[in-house]
Amino acid sequence: MHSDEVDIDSSLVGRLLAAQFPQWAHLPIKPVLSAGTDNAIYRLGADMAVRLPRIEGAIDQINKELLWLPRLAPHLPLAVPVPLAVGAPGESYPWNWSIYKWLEGESADNQRTFDKDQAARDMAQFIVALHQLDPAGWPLPKPPKSSRGGPLSSRDASTRAAIAELSTMLDSSALTEEWEAALDVPVWQGSPVWTHGDLLPGNLLLHEGRISAIIDFGVLGVGDPACDLIVAWSLLSAHSRQIFRAALPVDDATWARGRGWALSIGLIALPYYQNTNPVFAATARYMIGEVLADRL
Repeated sequence: MHSDEVDIDSSLVGRLLAAQFPQWAHLPIKPVLSAGTDNAIYRLGADMAVRLPRIEGAIDQINKELLWLPRLAPHLPLAVPVPLAVGAPGESYPWNWSIYKWLEGESADNQRTFDKDQAARDMAQFIVALHQLDPAGWPLPKPPKSSRGGPLSSRDASTRAAIAELSTMLDSSALTEEWEAALDVPVWQGSPVWTHGDLLPGNLLLHEGRISAIIDFGVLGVGDPACDLIVAWSLLSAHSRQIFRAALPVDDATWARGRGWALSIGLIALPYYQNTNPVFAATARYMIGEVLADRL
């Protein structure tokens, strides 16, 4: 998916375990099919998962998770990844890697027939809980401000470039109009809140028809809560989207910025991944389509 991606396979994972965690080296290793773009995941035995960055840009994401998830997890209504151990570079692999507790469930991007109304309620409950946590109340310094929690204007150039690149596939005029409308929405004036920043279907796990866990906190940060509303257009239908909105204490401007975030993320992802990650590309198309459908 990326020109600077490192080669990772089960053999490498086995060698890293044998060298650094021999107590687990006898356990079976199985690649996890995922539309994730920055990390490779392998199931280790029945109860653990090994996660390795594919690209250098993912290293800081892993470090952020290791630092903050143990502190946030007890306060959230859905399961999140629990780090168990951190591996070091070795066996020709250049970066730190990590071992987590295995979370049961299937990625939501593989299951489009679940109860989206219930998913809307579950996601609203999770987002409200996350946004209510005081980032200033933790004993460690606040993490760097996530770009996903910043203003939409920071994505203007890349979003317009994506619209131009997709001009033969999509309605550029409608997309530009929607994007400019999002840019005109007042910016966030409230106190910064914790944000997951990447609530796409691939980062939501479903177990027995319900959302059971939220994964990949690589862009966790503090800022504008609007970026976490992208799930309304990446996962939900028009009907369930209204249930989701009714369960959230957000004003019209925050909702409109959330729609802008969904549009921008979908537009930038589609041309980049359309030939290398069809699942993620399908999610991007869905997001764009749902945002445009909201105009009607």
